[in-house]
Amino acid sequence: MQKTQDNSTVHSGGQECRHRIIASDHLWDLAVAEVQAKESAEDDAAETERSVFFIGNKNGGKTSIILRCIDRDEAPKPTLALEYTFGRKAKGHNTPKDIAHFWELGGGTSLLDLIQIPITSENIRTFSMVLVLDLSKPNELWPTMDSLLQVTRKRVDKIVADIGKSNSKAANQIMQNMWRNIPNNHPDRELIDPFPLPLLIIGSKYDIFQDFESEKRKIICKTLRFVSHYFGASLLFTGKAESHKSVLRSYINHLAFGQDRSKLVSVDHNKPLVIPAGSDSLSQIGTPPASDNDLRQVNARTPMELWKKTYERVFSPENKHDSKDLKDPAKDSQYAERDVDAMRAVKDQELEQYKRNADKSWKSMTLGLHVR
Repeated sequence: MQKTQDNSTVHSGGQECRHRIIASDHLWDLAVAEVQAKESAEDDAAETERSVFFIGNKNGGKTSIILRCIDRDEAPKPTLALEYTFGRKAKGHNTPKDIAHFWELGGGTSLLDLIQIPITSENIRTFSMVLVLDLSKPNELWPTMDSLLQVTRKRVDKIVADIGKSNSKAANQIMQNMWRNIPNNHPDRELIDPFPLPLLIIGSKYDIFQDFESEKRKIICKTLRFVSHYFGASLLFTGKAESHKSVLRSYINHLAFGQDRSKLVSVDHNKPLVIPAGSDSLSQIGTPPASDNDLRQVNARTPMELWKKTYERVFSPENKHDSKDLKDPAKDSQYAERDVDAMRAVKDQELEQYKRNADKSWKSMTLGLHVR
């Protein structure tokens, strides 16, 4: 203690102690903040990898979309079965580049067995799907979408189930992530069934689609809005216009590199649709495009089935070739090679001759056994 001129006392030691404690606490907060900032910077600088799988109509424009998003100025080539490429983007100056793995399934719905190859337990947490639907072929739209999404979902469900056997917490987290684009207070949360992976549905060839009759455009738009909303997916239409390409690019880069996507929203069927996941609603979409009398005649057990049958009343699925032929790329005209095909024809004839000779041999052996 110290005395002043009026003999009062001041507890200077206590004040100094308190000052030291306050200073110490302040330094500790600064140290914690500095460590957290450093860790955050290291996380930002760390290289990340994501995978994006493109599926959809044959000749629907999947390759063109991928090339555009990874800045490759080259003419697209027909996709043979399953193809892979990758792209890199840096988050900032002097930082490692993020890597995006791009997979593309060719052949439309003819090579469904190949869907299981890119989707694995190792990459499923950073995996996204892009379904490209050719708007110029509305009769193929529903069967293409239905087949591809069903097989993909079956593959994902199997992987999640396998993960759950050894790590139930990780499997539950994957399932919870399905809902991250749907607000907790969304009125349709109990009525939809989000796809197990982030899903973007692209309607390609808008330049042709925009010349369709207004009523047909409206049916296609409403149907795709319902499907996208039901699966918790984003939906956008794209064509040759630069404005379409920039929006599309932002959505792909969002999936591939985690970049911000366009904030544009458009639900007018007279314009290209741009609807982020979770922003639409059943009340805004409305009922299936049919009269009340027609809807009453549709025998459907689920909303998805009701929309399907309503859609196919207008755009009935086209008859396909024999599925065996579709599953054989050697019989696909886009992979034609004159010399190879000629040799293949010779070998096919030789194989048929061998089968006939073998069949005769077996028959003669069988007759010989009966004679004995």
